[in-house]
Amino acid sequence: MNIKRLETSRLFHRFGFGPRPGEYAQALKDGVQTTRTRLTTVPTLLTTTAPIALPVITDLGKRPKDKTPESVPFALAMRSQTQQMGLWWLDMMALSDHGLTERMVWFWHGHWATSIQKLNYALPMYKQNQLFRTHALGNFNAMTKAMLNDGALQFWLDGQDNTAKAPNENLGRELMELFVLGVNRYSEDDVKAISRVLTGYQVEKSSGVVTINQNRRDTSPVTLLGKTGSFTGDSLTDFLVARDDCATFISERLWYRFISSTETMPTSFSAKKGFATRDIATTIQAMAADPSMSDEKYAMVKSPVEWFISACRGLELTPSALKTTGQLNNHLDKLGQVPFNPPNVGGWPAGEAWLSSATAQYRLAFAAWLIKQSNLSALQQIPKDARVAKSADWLGVAEWSARTQSALRSAVDDPAQFALLALCSPEYIVSA
Repeated sequence: MNIKRLETSRLFHRFGFGPRPGEYAQALKDGVQTTRTRLTTVPTLLTTTAPIALPVITDLGKRPKDKTPESVPFALAMRSQTQQMGLWWLDMMALSDHGLTERMVWFWHGHWATSIQKLNYALPMYKQNQLFRTHALGNFNAMTKAMLNDGALQFWLDGQDNTAKAPNENLGRELMELFVLGVNRYSEDDVKAISRVLTGYQVEKSSGVVTINQNRRDTSPVTLLGKTGSFTGDSLTDFLVARDDCATFISERLWYRFISSTETMPTSFSAKKGFATRDIATTIQAMAADPSMSDEKYAMVKSPVEWFISACRGLELTPSALKTTGQLNNHLDKLGQVPFNPPNVGGWPAGEAWLSSATAQYRLAFAAWLIKQSNLSALQQIPKDARVAKSADWLGVAEWSARTQSALRSAVDDPAQFALLALCSPEYIVSA
């Protein structure tokens, strides 16, 4: 396989949501180093190919009692806000001029996995998304401090139920295991200690506003991971994030989501050294330049949302303009991934979990639905005699297999069928 094409393809599909028509071919001319720098440099201003209006997300207040006159308008407003929020984010992913920012917002959503199903209010989830947007490529210590004061996460993990008189260990346990340190890097005594530190938080469910009730706090000293003292949320964060286990864990998560969900992370992986100052952008840049990016064995299966957004970019479609929102959500739900609704605190699975005979059929139906709504102008501009070869550039694919080339050749006279075969090919579903 051509290594230059492979690296360029991975830069687009793993550090963004795939190229728009013409971008991959231009990147090949620019070279890997220039492309890597461009795609992983944080812009001073985020722009999109078309203006995207912010969703109207307001505090709807306390839920009315069932079967009252107020209950129906409340339910309709809740549904409208949730729908607006989901479409807005999908549009940001599809239309962003800097795919890395949106890709990292998506990564952090899976890392600090929080679902609207338990909250049942859009505003706290929207605020959390804005928090991810602020810190996506910033400092991990600052992000962790902000997350401890995030209403959606606190409510999702029962932080508001953690009091000095009745400790709740959910948030403290997941903070160490899933967010900052990793599995088997703490003891059950540490769980009890950190839970005492995190007492007193209270959440206004409808708005996500977090306050600390000093009357519910346990301020006595604890012994946590070998250190005895009195901690606040901020000093706790400083202590946890500074540990070497944190650098190892975040590197492992980046490896798992960006490089390989099946191969073990080598100790030489550049991301850990890049994370020395806890600067996320520096870490991503180090990861993008790691030798693993040119090693063919590190293939990654696209998750449903990643596949859908990359298809939208290739087909030049805007998610919110698709017919209809209900159908779009149905397609994503059948594939098992809807933004703002991860299955549990561990986030979505990765790798071959997304590959099955059922999802293959769902993906075909989804792709056909999308293709009907695209004019396929980028594909149709490619001369038929060059369509098989040049379509790889159109979609940012490193190389079509002989089997896929044969299938595509059979459909060169039918752009819709050709696009369907390309979007559902193994080479497109898997970032080689």
